[in-house]
Amino acid sequence: MSPSDIKNDDAGVGHSASADNARLSGVGLAYKLLTVGGVFLALALASIGLTLWVTWQLEGGAAAVNEAGRMRMRSYELALSLHQADHPGQAVSMREIQRRLQAFDDTLLLLRTGDPDRPLAVPWDTDTRERFEAVASDWQTLRQQAVLIGQGQQGGDLGVKVDAFVSRIDDFVSAIEGHIARWTTLLRTFQLAMMALAVLSAMTMLYVGHVVVLDPVARLQGALRRIEKGDFAARVQVSSRDELGALADGFNSMAENLQALYGNLESKVREKTAGLEVKQQRLSALYEVAAFVARAEDLQELSQGFARQMRRIAHADAVAIRWSDEANERYVLLASDCLPQVMAQEEQCIRPGDCHCGAAMKHGFQSQLKIIPILDQSQVRRGPDDGPSVVEHCVQAGYSTLVSVPLGLHQRVLGEVDLFYRGEPHLSDEERGLFEALASHLAGAMESLRASALDRESAVAAERQMLAQELHDSIAQSLAFLKIQMQLLRDAMARNDPQAVRTTMDELDAGVRESYSDVRELLLHFRVRTQTEDIEPALRETLSKFELQTNLRTHLSIQGQGLPLPADVQIQVLHIVQEALSNVRKHAQASQVWVDVQTQPHWWVRVRDDGHGFDVAAGPPDDTHVGLRIMQERAQRIGAQVDLQSGPQGTVMQLRLPEHTAQHSSPFLAAH
Repeated sequence: MSPSDIKNDDAGVGHSASADNARLSGVGLAYKLLTVGGVFLALALASIGLTLWVTWQLEGGAAAVNEAGRMRMRSYELALSLHQADHPGQAVSMREIQRRLQAFDDTLLLLRTGDPDRPLAVPWDTDTRERFEAVASDWQTLRQQAVLIGQGQQGGDLGVKVDAFVSRIDDFVSAIEGHIARWTTLLRTFQLAMMALAVLSAMTMLYVGHVVVLDPVARLQGALRRIEKGDFAARVQVSSRDELGALADGFNSMAENLQALYGNLESKVREKTAGLEVKQQRLSALYEVAAFVARAEDLQELSQGFARQMRRIAHADAVAIRWSDEANERYVLLASDCLPQVMAQEEQCIRPGDCHCGAAMKHGFQSQLKIIPILDQSQVRRGPDDGPSVVEHCVQAGYSTLVSVPLGLHQRVLGEVDLFYRGEPHLSDEERGLFEALASHLAGAMESLRASALDRESAVAAERQMLAQELHDSIAQSLAFLKIQMQLLRDAMARNDPQAVRTTMDELDAGVRESYSDVRELLLHFRVRTQTEDIEPALRETLSKFELQTNLRTHLSIQGQGLPLPADVQIQVLHIVQEALSNVRKHAQASQVWVDVQTQPHWWVRVRDDGHGFDVAAGPPDDTHVGLRIMQERAQRIGAQVDLQSGPQGTVMQLRLPEHTAQHSSPFLAAH
């Protein structure tokens, strides 16, 4: 599990635990804020409601004072109307008096019952009710007297009664105004209380916000700054069990995880650095060995150098490299390093079962490294005729452990690398893989050397076969012809026939000259080589030497910019051209030779002369004319085709190469 996984797991556990604590214990932050806010909201609503009620009472009392004042005015109007009724000419109708009396009655009824729409309400208490009842009682008396006066009867002194009635109304109004004054004082008191409540609410909310929210958040921010500076011992004091308390618990849990993860960070970095250094050393060792085996030129140098490097890399006390035959029946000591002399002499060749060496492969190929303890064989029962055990050599040298690394390639055993230790090595998986990789490099290098040797042997054999073929097809044929002429010479001399002797001697002289020309031609063939990808210099050199030998004029034409031919194909093409020139020299009796080369779209080479030609369908006149067959054989080696055309105007030999020869074999394309 990685540190990030541990960190995530611990953070998840801490968060879950904090959430559980917040749910199961204490009062939540939201509940606290809602409680405080709810209390102040209830007080504010109550104050506002009470203020509205007092204001409504004040408005109703003010309307009642207005109505009571209107009764004073109507009382005087009624008295004035009744006074006019006593004077003829100014009488007021009874209907008007009744209307005024009814309006007065309506006003008293309105004051008694109130009107919530206006609003109008008398602030009833004992004083206002008594005064109102006194007004109503006096009104009844005054009303009866007003009715009598309206009917023309004597009603007494109406003015005195009206003044007394108005005085009652004034007392009633004074009682209402006193009540209103008290409500006004109460309203101002409520307003002052609301102002004080607003200030207190603001201060309380600020205090509660500071204690419940701001102070915990400030402590948490301070702890975070300490964490940013690398102080992973920073902790937050948990003073509540609300959401901020849960957050503090989560922070503390996170800080503990960080402290646990990064507390030993330096040691972990050192461990990782040491591991990287070890891996770098192993890669360096692997690179050094790979570079060494790549430049080793022979098996002895390869095995001996590998043994030294392997002992240094594996920290072994001794190393032995053993080569195995194809049947794995014997193991030959190929090279060793720090191996005791007696072991190097006595164990030059061992068989599987003689000792632990070779035991790893006695049951078939196994690519894995084996660690084999070397046991003391002195207590093992042995027969009287048994020779000394090979294992005793390891015990006498003080070795206690053998590490056998097989040398295998393509499921075939090439041998093994034996590492000897006087102690018990503790090999990690990386070291095992390194040893097996090094052994694989050695096996590959050994196989490469063997393949190179086989290639060299094959090349030498091919050259010898080609040389033998050239000698057989040219000089051997000429020597056979000379042998026949020598026999004819002997027969002519035995018959004492001078003419036959001279004829035979001429034939011998011509044959010797022909053989000499063939030898020079062979030397020219074997000495001419292409040093570059361009065949033109070699062709010009060949034509130049041909002119010197034959005094014939030559012409070379190369057209196109096609891809170059590989070196092995160039050699065969050059030899075919040389063979064609040789045939011109021997048989064509020409004066000029043209060599035309075309490189696009595919390669072809044409050699033509102005000689007398021959019958292509009839073939060569005898077995001594082997040039055409040699050209055909060389063309078959490179997959080419030779076409011949001949007539009185000369002979044309055309060599057509396969279309993709240059593309498939080009070193440039192979490198890309």
